[in-house]
Amino acid sequence: MRRMIGGTLLFFLLPCVAHGQASSLSPATRAFVSVDAPVIALTNVRVIDGTGGAVRTDQTVIIRDGLIHAVGDARSVEVPEDAEVIDLSGRTVLPGFVMLHEHLFYPAGRAVYNQQPYSFPRLYLAGGATTIRTTGSMVPYADLNLKRAVDAGEIPGPRMDVTGPYLNGPGLPILNVKALRGPEDARRMVAYWADEGFTSFKVYMQISRDELAAVIDEAHKRDTKVTGHLCSVTYREAAELGIDNLEHGFFASTDFLSEKRDDECPARNAVTESFLQLEPDAPEFMALVRDLIEHGVALTSTLPVFETYTPGRPPVDDRVLDAMLPEARDQYLRLRARFAVQEDSPWSWLFAKLMEMERAFARAGGLLVVGTDPTGYGGVVAGYSNLRAVELLVEAGFSPVEAISIATLNGARYLEMDDRIGTISAGKLADLIVIRGDPSTEITEIENVELVFKDGIGYDSEKLMASVVGTVGLR
Repeated sequence: MRRMIGGTLLFFLLPCVAHGQASSLSPATRAFVSVDAPVIALTNVRVIDGTGGAVRTDQTVIIRDGLIHAVGDARSVEVPEDAEVIDLSGRTVLPGFVMLHEHLFYPAGRAVYNQQPYSFPRLYLAGGATTIRTTGSMVPYADLNLKRAVDAGEIPGPRMDVTGPYLNGPGLPILNVKALRGPEDARRMVAYWADEGFTSFKVYMQISRDELAAVIDEAHKRDTKVTGHLCSVTYREAAELGIDNLEHGFFASTDFLSEKRDDECPARNAVTESFLQLEPDAPEFMALVRDLIEHGVALTSTLPVFETYTPGRPPVDDRVLDAMLPEARDQYLRLRARFAVQEDSPWSWLFAKLMEMERAFARAGGLLVVGTDPTGYGGVVAGYSNLRAVELLVEAGFSPVEAISIATLNGARYLEMDDRIGTISAGKLADLIVIRGDPSTEITEIENVELVFKDGIGYDSEKLMASVVGTVGLR
């Protein structure tokens, strides 16, 4: 059986749907499946394998029962007689993205966040994210139940490492977030939500050092990891306490304020001013970089959300606007118009400096991972922003192949799943993205997603995206 992919298609441990049995998926999920066979051969394809190694052309990838059976030069890989053969001439295959700062909610304004159980799972998968970490929950049971529904094949979406409710002290004006009452309360929170099924935890801006220590201790006892968007606690303090991951690159670091008080979150303008005085090659900055690396702390880049605040940046793709509820789109466009003309905005220089700092961390040997953070004022939409995140890493100074490795292998390494996902190699799950074009020479071609394989089942990206037009912000 032979097929040509052409033009635009219209079509925590790892749960795995047996390949060749898409009939076990619900009708709602099966409606988006365009490739499903026990054995599949992707031929004449360019491969970017996620390792950071050289791009390989004229390759054949064999998928058998949901796993990558073989990958190599077309002259050396035999195509099985019973394979469904898909000619991918002019296409590139990447590993599925492993995105580590994602959410299942969207900002409605005035510190209100609407759950997106319908649109976001479809969009994440359509944009090539086959694995995500949710990195903070506003409606915990909704996230847990959504993960279980995806795992069961009831709805289409990525596999999820689900992060529990935000762990934060008093002072945050978001009604969905509880204010911790001290270290023992923090410990109880972790224990309860770990028992309910959460596999990661996130601490937030007003947490104290004692509460953070309790969170880390309890989470590690349960073999779960802790990440943080910090402020009251410095990066160096968090590293010494054993935190696993820090969010938003160095944007949330309060290490460089000369008058930082213990367990207090300083004003944002003071933090910004501290960055104004700091250069990415400064000895004090590189000392912090070395300290984080020595403690094994990963850093998450979330450039898409920062781009929305930066004047002079290009507008979002029209498809992103089309995905939004009209009221959400109008609100976003009004706010974007305001940010776009702020000539005195600190983001005019801060955005580029944060890029430099992330690059310095990675070049020094740190584990840089990537996510999108669909919060802010609404310009970051699941799926589309996965692709934008990779483009922004290239703008930050990484090669396209390096940026793709950050978005695939590095995320898998952080989740300790790199023996099963993150690269295109025999024996791993067949989580693959089919791109029309060559993102290794023109990174914007990464936006041309045609097919996304998860567990060896191929989903029609454009059909998934079309199914949620006009819904982001609503459901």
